[in-house]
Amino acid sequence: MSKALPIMFQGTHSDAGKSVIVTAFCRIFANEGYNTTPFKSQNMALNSYITLDGKEIGRAQGVQAEAAKTAATTNMNPILIKPNRDHQAQIVVHGVPYKNMEAYAYRREFFETGLQLINESLHTLGEQYDRVVIEGAGSPAEVNLNDRELVNMRVAHMANAPVVLIGDIEKGGVFASLVGTLQLLEQKDRDRIIGVIINKFRGDKKLLESGLTWFEEYTGKPVLGVIPYLSNLQIDAEDSVMLDRYDTKKTGEKDIDIAVIRYPRISNFTDIDPFLAEEDCHIRFVTNRKQLEDPDLIILPGSKNTIDDLLFLKETGLFDEILKLHKEKKVMIFGICGGYQMLGELISDPLGMESATKSIDGFALLPANTTMTANKTTVRSQGELIYDGKKISIDGYEIHMGETVFTGQYDSLIKVDDHFDGCKNNDQTVVGTYFHGIFHNDEFRTVLLNLIRADKGLSPIQDRPLFNDLREREFDRLADHVKEHVDIDFIEGKMREFGRREMNE
Repeated sequence: MSKALPIMFQGTHSDAGKSVIVTAFCRIFANEGYNTTPFKSQNMALNSYITLDGKEIGRAQGVQAEAAKTAATTNMNPILIKPNRDHQAQIVVHGVPYKNMEAYAYRREFFETGLQLINESLHTLGEQYDRVVIEGAGSPAEVNLNDRELVNMRVAHMANAPVVLIGDIEKGGVFASLVGTLQLLEQKDRDRIIGVIINKFRGDKKLLESGLTWFEEYTGKPVLGVIPYLSNLQIDAEDSVMLDRYDTKKTGEKDIDIAVIRYPRISNFTDIDPFLAEEDCHIRFVTNRKQLEDPDLIILPGSKNTIDDLLFLKETGLFDEILKLHKEKKVMIFGICGGYQMLGELISDPLGMESATKSIDGFALLPANTTMTANKTTVRSQGELIYDGKKISIDGYEIHMGETVFTGQYDSLIKVDDHFDGCKNNDQTVVGTYFHGIFHNDEFRTVLLNLIRADKGLSPIQDRPLFNDLREREFDRLADHVKEHVDIDFIEGKMREFGRREMNE
């Protein structure tokens, strides 16, 4: 690792809080004046992030880079796995599609290539940064996978990183999961773990103290912190399991009801995050026609398999229900990326890039046809959006494999250099765009929501949150929260100890 001191966070299972804690440590170290980078060797996610040079990495690593106050690069996540069908995924290497691979073929054929990629990225980051905060995946105790794993203890040894093991008490059985994980590790791996963190604690810590004492005596590993549950954290989530925490039904408690369609291959659902900060918006994710009810805004988000997700909408009745609401109420419908493609007339996949289904009819609410191609567009974009008679400067990013052409008259949406992106119908109730992050633009979000308010006879709200400022405050709130409840000095001491050990070797 050269000059850099690494630390690695692993969990007893997925969604233990690794990504959030790595984000916290990135901001903690950055605030201490260290040049800090996140690292995750291999990430499996449908939420991705576009670097400044137009490459694709896991969204968590992009957000962690923002927390570390540094620009994201593909070395922070050299391997990204994006599932597109059962047992198959698109493998993205240093931000560029490598190939589609079946799970077993990936494990059998990609291992040596992956090791080399990871080693090169660690070396590069080690030369450039003072601190490297590494995130594992799943659990290091997956005994059926450990002989060829590329993301947990093998990476810890490559980086010579001390490891902190995270357990999620919210799911129950935290001591069993921590002890079980430790006991299933080989001795050399168990020795690398410097302690554990218990995450998402609710209640009186006094009731936990006897268990903490027992754990330390039984395992010989210190409890480095018990982190209380931090509510309403406005930082991008990556794992779609987070969507289970959202409502599915309309409550009527807030002025604007927003229904986000949750299809099986939903991607970049963080596009809706700014609405979570709006006091007049209720966000819910729906999976069937009964849950849809009568929303003010329907959002069709991105998809990693647009055709199969559109088939899902037709099979569940959501397709017909959305068309019914559009016809009867003129409900506002907003499609992003895959959702935009669905709003058109036809989607074709002649090369089978995503689906075994060669073509499918869309909603036909916008005059557009989309063809899936082997070329993938990944780019950060800026443009001038034209909506409600206003011209608004916006930025965002694009991640898509489809090429969309228009079949009739349409109103363009965004002027981007020498071309236009997206379109809208005459009364602006149906809008489609390839711009992820469009709702992160505060001025446009204000215009959109106030139009909905006006249609409902409500007064406009002009003083809405500035989302980027909110995110910065949330990074600091998270860092302060973790710093208060975790023994940072002990962890930093172990990082230096491991660094000296490497120098002596």
